[in-house]
Amino acid sequence: MKHFEYLCKNEEDTKNFAKALASHLSKQDIIVLTGDLGSGKTKFTEGILTYFGLENEISSPTFTIVNEYQKNNITIYHFDVYRLEDVTEFYEIGGEEYFGNGICIIEWGELIKDALPKDFVHITFTKIENDENIRILNIDTNQKKWEDYFENIKH
Repeated sequence: MKHFEYLCKNEEDTKNFAKALASHLSKQDIIVLTGDLGSGKTKFTEGILTYFGLENEISSPTFTIVNEYQKNNITIYHFDVYRLEDVTEFYEIGGEEYFGNGICIIEWGELIKDALPKDFVHITFTKIENDENIRILNIDTNQKKWEDYFENIKH
């Protein structure tokens, strides 16, 4: 597993970082987003959707568990598993069946870690105490594709 760290100075940085990442996403890629409420997970997702021309479609899946977006033969599944009691509920909704069918973005994905395949990108968002706009993104992955990508982008 390789670890990378990036600094986003504001919401626009976070969205731009996500847009750049989105240009390399393909079916079966899984992005797990972890962080406190208001740390930037949904803004990050908005950046990914913007890359695909879906910026006007975004809504938080907090009450529906998963929102599905479709564009040019690409399906994006945006999960928010915060309200699930445990990983069993994820299996009950057939959550693992989404993994092979599109790009999966999973907010609070650490709550269902036992259901996740071994290959995914895990991004942890951390707010800085003395500046409400800055976020540190800690990224962990064991996929060569993503290791190469994160090693070659500007910190």
